Amino acid sequence: MPVHIRAAADRSGIEKRGSGAASSLLTMDITIHTTSLPHDDPDASLAFYRDVLGFEVRSDVGQGKMRWITVGPAGQPGTSILLAPPAADPGITEDERRTITEMMAKGTYGWILLATPDLNATFEKVQAGDTEVVQEPTEQPYGVRDCAFRDPAGNLIRIQELR
Repeated sequence: MPVHIRAAADRSGIEKRGSGAASSLLTMDITIHTTSLPHDDPDASLAFYRDVLGFEVRSDVGQGKMRWITVGPAGQPGTSILLAPPAADPGITEDERRTITEMMAKGTYGWILLATPDLNATFEKVQAGDTEVVQEPTEQPYGVRDCAFRDPAGNLIRIQELR
């Protein structure tokens, strides 16, 4: 694909590159290290991810509702979830904070997809943790078997069976 060069004042700073850029991306060594989900009650979120899902607590910094908690599956030190206070960014407006709070209350703000080799056993353990069940284990028309829960902050937690 040809690249059109414009005067520096007209450029956005992001330019398309020829086919060399695509091949260099294939050689990059990138992993997913951490993703984040919001919490509105750090103690309840910590209890859910540690006690119900069985995740390790990797860090817990801050105090009160302003805590950043990193958890992850045992035996997978390179993969973590950061449980963070929503809208802690000072660049977010009060209207945006309100919108985030409303979306969290509806359970439409954050979600994550986990996987397990034994969906039935995992479902039973999570359900025993007095967790809000959104969907019992179900064979989906798109070829996966999964279930869904909400964490204490309302985030959707989908768990799919590895095949």
